[in-house]
Amino acid sequence: MTTDKLPEWVPASGLQLRLAGIHFDAIRVRGVRGEAVLHHLAAATDGRPGPVVREVSGGRWTYFLIPPGSSKEYPWPPGATCFGPSARDQYVGIPAPSGNTYPLSWRCDPPTEGEFVDPELLHQVVTAQLCLPPDD
Repeated sequence: MTTDKLPEWVPASGLQLRLAGIHFDAIRVRGVRGEAVLHHLAAATDGRPGPVVREVSGGRWTYFLIPPGSSKEYPWPPGATCFGPSARDQYVGIPAPSGNTYPLSWRCDPPTEGEFVDPELLHQVVTAQLCLPPDD
């Protein structure tokens, strides 16, 4: 895991809430569905899907961080919650690259400056996954 060229919105330690729509938009998917989306994204991107934050307690949410403003370009299906510029005062927890960040962690490495999940690819995968019958 590298800490070179981290975006300024990634904290040095612990975790911090960041207002969605400023530095990034986020698409949130719950439980095993979020993990399935991540699995398919990782396969399609040679293991580098971009910044993904995982919550390991409660709803076990997975947050896919996409470029700011890009969430409004896609019709996100039910089961995918959009945190972006059209939402009002929605915050996403962002963990530090290492150390105690419970209950959040980077599912892959923390992002480098300017790195995001590809919103078009994410939309395709999320739409396909959320149209499958539930198994969780």
